[in-house]
Formats: sequence, C-alpha cells, structure tokens
Amino acid sequence: MNAAVARTSFPDLRRDFAASLVVFLVALPLCVGVAVASGVPAELGLVTGIVGGLVTGMMRGSSLQVSGPAAGLTVLVLEAVTTFGLSVLGAIVLAAGALQILLGLLRLGRCFRAVSVSVVEGMLAGIGLVLIAGQLYAMAGLDAPTAGLDKIAGLPGALLRAAGDTEALLSLALGAGTVAVLVLWRRLPGRVRAVPAPLAAVGLATLTVLLTNLPVATVEVRGLLDSVRPPSAEAFGELASLAAIGTVLAFTLIASAESLFCAAAVDRLHDGPRTDYDKELVAQGTGNAVCGALGALPMTAVIVRSAANVQAGARTKASRVLHGLWLLLFAALFPSALACIPVPALAAVLVHAGVKLVPAAELAHLWRRQRGEALVLGVTALAIVAIGMFEGVVAGLALAVAKTAWEASHLRLDIVDHGTGPIRVRLIGNATFLRLPNLLDSLEALPPDRPVALDLTEVHHLDHACRTALDTWSERHRGTVTGHTKALST
Repeated sequence: MNAAVARTSFPDLRRDFAASLVVFLVALPLCVGVAVASGVPAELGLVTGIVGGLVTGMMRGSSLQVSGPAAGLTVLVLEAVTTFGLSVLGAIVLAAGALQILLGLLRLGRCFRAVSVSVVEGMLAGIGLVLIAGQLYAMAGLDAPTAGLDKIAGLPGALLRAAGDTEALLSLALGAGTVAVLVLWRRLPGRVRAVPAPLAAVGLATLTVLLTNLPVATVEVRGLLDSVRPPSAEAFGELASLAAIGTVLAFTLIASAESLFCAAAVDRLHDGPRTDYDKELVAQGTGNAVCGALGALPMTAVIVRSAANVQAGARTKASRVLHGLWLLLFAALFPSALACIPVPALAAVLVHAGVKLVPAAELAHLWRRQRGEALVLGVTALAIVAIGMFEGVVAGLALAVAKTAWEASHLRLDIVDHGTGPIRVRLIGNATFLRLPNLLDSLEALPPDRPVALDLTEVHHLDHACRTALDTWSERHRGTVTGHTKALST
C-alpha cells in the first residue's frame, strides 16, 4: 500500500515542483513591482509573497490558487500609506485579516459570491485607471499627484515636461519597451514563452540598464530583516479613527471579493477539488494577519499566478508552498539583485496589469445587453477615480441594490376596454411601493363612471403599501378584485 502511495504521489510532486518554479518566476517581478508602486520597501512585497506561499498555501480552501501582493490593492495601499504612514499599514492589514477570519468562521464566505459582478469589475476598472495613470508618471521618473482625478488630469502636462527632459524621455522609453515586450511575448515561439513574460520584460530592461548605464531610477534595497517592522501599540491606536475603520473595511471587502472571485475562476481551469469559500476566507485572513504582524503588504489571491500554476501542471498545494520557499531563498540569498531592477520597468509591468483590469470589451457587451449593469460598472469605476476606493465601492453596491430593487418591482398593466361593460385591468409582475405612483395614476385615469375588474392573479409579490392602496381604490371606485382576495376587499 505504501508503494502504491509513493507511485501515485511522486508524479504529482514532480509536477508541483516544476509548477512552483514557474509561479516563482511570475511572482518575483510582480511582488517587487507592487511594493514599489505602493510606496513601501520592495522587500515587503516579497514578504507578502512568502507568507502567501508558506502560510496561506498550507491552509485549506482552494488547493491551486496562489496568493500574494496584488495590483488590485496597490492604489488602496498607497492611499493608506500616504494617509496614515507605513508604521500604521501593518495594523490595518492585521485588522483586515482578523475580520476576514471572523467572516469565514461565521460561514459568510459564500455571501461574497452574491456581490454584483458589475461592482467587482467596476472596482477593478477604477483601480486599473488610477494604477495606469499613476504608473505612467513612474515610467517617466516623475512624481505623481495624490488624487486619482489629478493623476489623470495631469498626464498631458507630465508628458510635455518629459518631452523636454532627456532623462525622463530615456526612462519613458525604457518603460515603453518593457510594455512592448509584455504585449508581444505571447507571439513568440513556445520554447521562448516558457519564460514568463513579466520576468522576461523586467530582465531585459535590467540588462539594458546594466549594459548602457542608462540614468534611470532603480529599486532601493534595505534588506529583508530591516524592512520587517511589526506595528507598535501606537499604530493600533490609530485604528480608532473613522478613516482607518473605512480603510480596514475596504481592505477586507476588496481582498475577500477578489480572492473568492479568483477561486471561482481557478475552479473552472481544473478538474480537482472545488474551493471551500469559508475555509479560503479563513486562509486569506490568516495570511493577512501574519502580513500585518510583519508590517508587510496585504495579500489576495492573484489570477495571473494562479492560472500560471494550473497551466504549469500543478496538482496539489505543494506547488504554491514551494513557490513561497523560492521567494524566501531569493530574498535571503540575492537581496542585492533587487537594486539592479529599474523602476520604469516595474511601472510598465503594472501599467500592463492595470490595462487588464479595465474590462472595456465587457463594458461594451453590457451596454448592448444590460445597460443597468453597465451603469453600475461605470459609476463604481468613476466614483473610485473621483472620490476614493471605499466610497466608490459603497456607491457601486448601493446602485446595484437600487437597480435590483427597481427591476424586482417591475409591473405591467394590461387594460382591456370593449366600450361597454366593465373595464378589465390585469396586473403582471411585482407590485411594490416603487411602482405605486404609476399604478395609481393609471387606475385614476380610467373612466370614473365605469366599473373596473382588477385581476391580480399574475402578481407575484404584493407589498403592504400596494395592498392598502388597492384596497382603498377598490372601495372608492366600484372596483372588483380577483386574486390575492385575502389581502384585498372584493
């Protein structure tokens, strides 16, 4: 029996080992790039990737999706660091992780699947727009404004300034070249594409800078242990403010929704065990709690790494655990290698990632088929750009609920009048207070000297407001009501 287990497990381990190397090569530049774009030391991005592999990767939930720092959280992290400082970031991430664990233990993980897809896509689109705008400044070696609208509005002026500055132009050209490699990499032969596109693009940009000595900014290196700073008691005291509470809730909502939507997508890529959403939420929360205790970036499941893991042939969670081990070994043995990486190349990787977050094709499809959903997506994205992350998500959720309530109250009146005898009015759909004004206007417009037969047999839902109003109307206008007779006078 032991021999049989060995024969079946060894092929899986071999595939998981190979897949872990692929995921490591994909994750390395993204971990560093997200950290730099978030305004924190590059090593903290690696710390989050390591925790995502060694801690979250060991836990139950989704066996094949991979967690780490994500481009989708970059804007929110930068906003938190700018507002509260790096010392408070760990406390915010730890609190968000604890809240995720609580939600998972309360078995609310599946509830996140009920969040409107349009809100999530609008959230990612808003993040993508702000991310693209902010990283275009970094590609040119310029300082970006703080607010999302200012970043977008200031881009033309920034490009004009870059056009008159040789160093800025060289930096921008290096970033543009990196984007070109990312876009064109998929068209190269299969053997070449065995190297992940982000690693190839950043590697070529680094090699170019080393060979030509281009005057561009490179990653600042502090060392792994020097970058890890657990939050102090004073940092936890900052969480009492309303702004900090809103940030914690935003971290929790966005990281949880993105992770669970990623899990659903990964489940469609393989035939293995399905995700347990509650356990996955606990796993994500545990990882974020550990990241917060180390003062690192928040984590979420990342579809790019997860898809690479599945496509590389991973069979078990061993692949994602091993990828965390490779990140740890790299950070411990080759920290100086980070100092060679040009910032414009990392910014270009995130610009490319930001473009993927904006669902332009999906928005066009929704506009043709479901304009209400397209409106929710667009409003969510624009609110995030114009106001802020938390406010934008809340606005999107509120609009989605309002749209659903409006659609759920759809009511149609069929009026049949033969000129003599009673006028027959048939109500079809859901009679709620939202439709009551139009309903009463239509009934009041009927000839007052004719009897009316009101048929409610095809009304699926009749709320209290409509019951009362129709009861009163039938008494005043000689109305005869059929259907819902327990609720209305006849």
